[in-house]
Amino acid sequence: MLSYEDSLKILKETKALINGHFILSSGLHSPTYVQCAQLLSKPDKSHKICDSLAEKIKLNFDNFDLILSPAMGGIIIGYEIGKILKKDTIFSERVNGEFTLRRDFSIKEKSKVLIIEDVITTGKSSLECAKLVNLAGATVIGYACIIDRSNGKSVIDKKIISQIELTIPTYKKEDLPKNLLSIKAVKPGSRNI
Repeated sequence: MLSYEDSLKILKETKALINGHFILSSGLHSPTYVQCAQLLSKPDKSHKICDSLAEKIKLNFDNFDLILSPAMGGIIIGYEIGKILKKDTIFSERVNGEFTLRRDFSIKEKSKVLIIEDVITTGKSSLECAKLVNLAGATVIGYACIIDRSNGKSVIDKKIISQIELTIPTYKKEDLPKNLLSIKAVKPGSRNI
């Protein structure tokens, strides 16, 4: 498994960590954005992260049937982990602002599902996926991500397995520090596309 230092080095080399003033999909503001698409666009680097995360998943979740990922950010990482662990993998998509299963994807009743995405900040997308699992009469066994930047404040109440935990500050709009007030905010995520 990759160390924290090796994981951070790969994220920086691939420009998956960028600085500025960002509005996250949660609505919170941050001076640092994690753009896992940059990491995943470089397979020679991202496979190391995915292999390591798959090892951690094997150590923590001994038996599950399906991987479910939220679109957009979770699709590639879900697929890669599914390939490594030889698990079927599906993804949910937003339709009128709500996650739903399309493309004839389904979750079998009583199946055990692992939810995987690229980055967890508040856990909102993962919990929206969990609702789909519960509606199908299946069970969420846990959550996994490349980067957990929740600082322990995620609303997820089950175990989160991550390749790396990063402590990156987030702020409500009304509580922005002076250095962010002077930088134009951008919203690089895909939630409202």
